[in-house]
Amino acid sequence: FQSNPFMADAMAETPRAAGIAMRLTFFHWGLHPWAIYVVVALSLAYFSYRKGLPLTIRSTLYPLIGERIYGPLGHAADILAVFGTIFGVATSLGLGVQQMATGLYVLTGWEAFVDIAPDGSQSPNVAAMLALIAVISAAATLSVVSGLGRGVKILSELNLWLSIAIMAFLFLFGPTVYLLNTLLQSTGDYIANVIPLSLWSDAQQDTDWQGNWTAFYWGWWIAWAPFVGMFIARISRGRTIRQFIAGALFAPVGVSIAWFTVFGGTALKMIMGDGSSPLADAGTTDAMFLLMDELPLAGAFTTLLSLLAV
Repeated sequence: FQSNPFMADAMAETPRAAGIAMRLTFFHWGLHPWAIYVVVALSLAYFSYRKGLPLTIRSTLYPLIGERIYGPLGHAADILAVFGTIFGVATSLGLGVQQMATGLYVLTGWEAFVDIAPDGSQSPNVAAMLALIAVISAAATLSVVSGLGRGVKILSELNLWLSIAIMAFLFLFGPTVYLLNTLLQSTGDYIANVIPLSLWSDAQQDTDWQGNWTAFYWGWWIAWAPFVGMFIARISRGRTIRQFIAGALFAPVGVSIAWFTVFGGTALKMIMGDGSSPLADAGTTDAMFLLMDELPLAGAFTTLLSLLAV
């Protein structure tokens, strides 16, 4: 919204920039990441359920190396998948705890959660983030040990309904008509530009933008692919390939588009309606809490719900 290679600097923070920002957001969180997951998941599901191979990454290599998947090469593939998952989880956890530390500061006012610079700027406190990582890791371990049918299921369903409630609140008390128009227009804009964006390589300007955004996201999705792919494959037994692709590709993309329309659209509308809004200078850690604070009926309760969803 403030700067990207597809618009001139003079266009920044205008309605036209808002449209481009939504297009790029859909591009980074739409079909591409879920296509990466689907390729891995479909390979795992096919070779496991139709060929009787183990539900592990090594099985996807069977057409290439045959029975050697049970030897060192297969072991190496599974080990690399585990490390990839670790890196993906580490990135997500690192970003998440920064947002949580800021949210706890907003909710409680305790300066132990943030470091405040002389110029007034804030950044999450390292000690607070380490403590949050320990608590989250312990909770995640307990949920996994309790099994898919108990801890993991309960936490997943709680997070799902909580996220739906927050999105519904934003939709109802935010700029509803604007969001509906944005959903329709931005979806069409994304569909019209998804192929050109997929082939764009920044050849003329050679800026760092694509590396900082697109390449970062693609690496993140690939790192998560073994874990997410295995999960999707495990819950998809009995589906046809057509049903699998429709459910694992188009359904999540539709939800992602609706999610970013509601959250991103609400924030963009507020900034364009009031240039002095705190959202105009918000960072990645405090943007959601500042957004909630600008809505009717906002307060500690909505901040707490947002914090729990993180």
